[in-house]
Amino acid sequence: MRQLFGASGSQLDPDSIDPSQFARMDPEQLARLTGMPIDPATLSQVMQNLQSAFRSSGAGIDWDSTKRQALHIANQDGLSVTQGQRADLEQAFQLAGLWLSEATSIADLADAPRAITRGEWVERTLPVWQELAEPVATSVADALTESLSSQVPDEMQGFVKNAGQVMRSLGGSLFATQLGHVVGRLSLEVVSGGDVGIPVLPAGSAAILPQNFADLGEGLEIPDDQLALYVAARELAHARLFRHAKWLRLHVLSQVTEYARGVHIDTERLEELASRFDPSDLDELRQALESGALLPQQTEPQKLALDRLENMLALIEGWVDVVTADATSRIPSLERIAETIRRRRAVGGPAEDALGALVGLKLRPRRLREAAAMWRAVTDAVGIEARDALWDSPDFMPEASDIDDPSGLIARLEATARGEAPQRDELDDALERLLSEAGTDGASGDAEPDAGGPDDDRQDEDGPDDGPAGPRPV
Repeated sequence: MRQLFGASGSQLDPDSIDPSQFARMDPEQLARLTGMPIDPATLSQVMQNLQSAFRSSGAGIDWDSTKRQALHIANQDGLSVTQGQRADLEQAFQLAGLWLSEATSIADLADAPRAITRGEWVERTLPVWQELAEPVATSVADALTESLSSQVPDEMQGFVKNAGQVMRSLGGSLFATQLGHVVGRLSLEVVSGGDVGIPVLPAGSAAILPQNFADLGEGLEIPDDQLALYVAARELAHARLFRHAKWLRLHVLSQVTEYARGVHIDTERLEELASRFDPSDLDELRQALESGALLPQQTEPQKLALDRLENMLALIEGWVDVVTADATSRIPSLERIAETIRRRRAVGGPAEDALGALVGLKLRPRRLREAAAMWRAVTDAVGIEARDALWDSPDFMPEASDIDDPSGLIARLEATARGEAPQRDELDDALERLLSEAGTDGASGDAEPDAGGPDDDRQDEDGPDDGPAGPRPV
């Protein structure tokens, strides 16, 4: 800090910080540290954010800096949507919607799908990224405050004393800049709204980014119209699902935030790395940041949250895969297109890159393949309507064991279709015992014979006697 601001610790004053002092920082070293080129405009923005953090007295995170950073990256090489691209995608969406209605019983969208730019994608999805990242941003700010308060030299104790809020603001500003970079880089890769896997667009919205779609098809030797039909069908299927299952969006986002709340920065590892940090060799620090070495091992609650999230995202993506394959079975290059999408996802799709950078969350593509196989088996056994009805409520959703072995789920659905009572399980037995105990307690309270009197008047006012007490609904 003394080298950065050109002052001794005792003289360091947030109000004395001058942006011109930041010009002494070497952009080449910063580029090596981050693993990406940093142009002067970006460096200036970062330094302005730091200065604002030192002068800020609020506890909130400056999400405006996130938006500026993300839009700066998205719009650097961003292209507008041409009339030809818009017309081609509208035609693809229209035909894909007709085919999709034959493959699923879930109704069409109320709002027309759109072709959007990279910058529009950033603006429309940023509120969700902020919601997911806020728990981690708080953890970063807390870790910075704790580390600086315990490790700064004696001559700087006067500066950091009672300056916890400044440190929190600084940590929040640093994380906001990181989030802006992640979202901005993501806007250069995503092809559609559902490409991320989690619902980042508003509910019931479908969109394709023509510029990124063109990059996806480059070198594949697949006709653009066929690729557009497949991508449009996937996007519509994803959007239809989240519009139909209104509970699903909150369910997924709450699972991600539940995992993120358990993320804490390992200050001991950070301090150990800082003790041998060599400013002339930034490779070790950069590798530590990229590999997640500064993140502690997952806690047990995090592991449970991760398992639930992986299973739910696998169920969503598996259903979309099956429905899209059925809807686009007329496309001659279907197998090549589907294989291209699978390979893109297997090497780490946009969602895994973004969630890994923000919260250290890695998802397993293997579960997606198993979930798709489960949905295929269910479709073949009970049909489209019974399959899609499972999304009506979280109570109906398949569990992890059903993904591993769908035979039990299929047997239950087939029994329900025949009008048979479902097979009893441990939960049914426990519920019956609970109701039986409640009925016994109620009967003991009414054991004395009815001798008339005031109680009769009360019964007459409330209505006729329905007989002896029995199990009450739970």
